[in-house]
Amino acid sequence: MKLIVGLGNPGRKYEQTRHNVGFTVAEKFAVLTHAGAPKIKFEGELAESSVDGEKVVILCPHTYMNASGQSVRKAFDFYKLQLSDILVVCDDLNLDNGRIRIKPSGSAGGQNGIKDIIRHLGSESFPRLRVGIGRPPEGWTVTDYVLGKFSKSECDTIDAATTRAAKAVISFVTDGVDRTMSQFNGDPDAGSKPNQRKPSDQPQGDPRSVGRQ
Repeated sequence: MKLIVGLGNPGRKYEQTRHNVGFTVAEKFAVLTHAGAPKIKFEGELAESSVDGEKVVILCPHTYMNASGQSVRKAFDFYKLQLSDILVVCDDLNLDNGRIRIKPSGSAGGQNGIKDIIRHLGSESFPRLRVGIGRPPEGWTVTDYVLGKFSKSECDTIDAATTRAAKAVISFVTDGVDRTMSQFNGDPDAGSKPNQRKPSDQPQGDPRSVGRQ
């Protein structure tokens, strides 16, 4: 059994924002795998599905980003999972817009949803799939940027990226994290972007308390 966790903030005001791409990927994965109707459980929205006969639970915490770990911990304990059975999907400022990257473990990298999950699970050793949203333009605060919606020029790119990420989640379930990394971590547009910007090493900052009111 696998637990797929999409991170974001609940409520209409946050729908389709950069910060909610984890929710978007979880929703697309649910559609692709014909998941059942969602219900409220573990302080989040939960749906059940299966891939090649393996049960998959999809969880979108409704605790707001900074407190995502308490929802994940409840599901983790209820289903008696191993850390390797979890895949957390979230946004990443330090990846170019539209890039995706899956890793088997690692630090929070400035993502406070991941940080809270690490705190509640007591370990960094769980897979995560990051969807790049790029850095804020000059003059923008990080908070305004991540809680803002994608521009028209970005929409096609992010729509393709979240669809690709949903397919990567299916691959994670069927093939495991190593093969999924090999298949999906590369740039799908390599060779067609002569002036690609390199991702910054800077942390994302701390915008994720904004939705916690």
